[in-house]
Amino acid sequence: MKRTLCALMLVGAAAAGNAQERQFPTAAAPVTEDKFPVVPASFPGGVKAYRDVVYQTIPGYRPQIVDIYVPASKGPHPLILYIHGGGWIGGHTRHSGALADFPKVLASLAAEGFVVASLEYRLSGEARFPAQLQDSNAALRFLRSKAGDYGIDPSQVGVWGGSAGGHLAALTAVTCRDTRLDPAAAGDGCVQAAVTWYGVYDFRGMTATPDGNAAGGKLLGCDATCPADKIAAVSPVTYIDAKDPPFLLIHGEDDKVVPVAQSRLGEAALRKAGVKVESIYIPGVDHSFIGKTPQDTRAATLKATNATFDFFHKTLGVPRR
Repeated sequence: MKRTLCALMLVGAAAAGNAQERQFPTAAAPVTEDKFPVVPASFPGGVKAYRDVVYQTIPGYRPQIVDIYVPASKGPHPLILYIHGGGWIGGHTRHSGALADFPKVLASLAAEGFVVASLEYRLSGEARFPAQLQDSNAALRFLRSKAGDYGIDPSQVGVWGGSAGGHLAALTAVTCRDTRLDPAAAGDGCVQAAVTWYGVYDFRGMTATPDGNAAGGKLLGCDATCPADKIAAVSPVTYIDAKDPPFLLIHGEDDKVVPVAQSRLGEAALRKAGVKVESIYIPGVDHSFIGKTPQDTRAATLKATNATFDFFHKTLGVPRR
């Protein structure tokens, strides 16, 4: 019995020794690309959405990501980059105001013939301005480089954002020929349409509150003492010129977070420069299009969202389906 057991052990050891060595693919250098399988989510109309696609990796920061919504029909399609709000200190790529299911909203826009990307950028607690603009430009650069993968027409691009995202959308649109804030963007090309919801156009007066904790001040790393050159650098009105793309500005007249005067000022500057600009000012509505009743909020939110979709159809030449 002992001999039999010993014999079995020897056979087992021999078999283990003859086991084939495990094989794995390797590269000539460290691989930092995320290789986890990306399985698209399905939305109505045949839209496929790819979540958490990395558009850049900067040492010392978490990977920067976008969600990408792709129409069912064969491209190329115009690209819309959505930039979220949150005072530059919070927020995320899958929310906007009172819209109860924002990914479905973005997928609906994709179903109407656009590739839609929703951006995560470095917040002010992670990096000071102009990191946020640089992230927006980097995302557009990445998406244009992947035009074949996602069916994008890189010559037809729109940007859209609300609040802090509205500021960044405007800044992205008006700085493409003045790349002092982002030298890496030189030669990237400009966008062809911009929509801002209750965005900031001039930071004078937007950096300080009585307790010194204004979101604009955190973005710049200063408060009421912010120097004039920093205020000018972060303000879209500084860069507006006649070559800028068509704009649509939407704002609630009772906004207590970003005063409606910000959009009126931006509109005036765009008109003075000869830029095509449309505006919608909604009475009785606060920030995020919040009205006095749920019905008012719904009406304002739907008005702004439908006007935004229609503007992109008209400006980027996509017939409404």
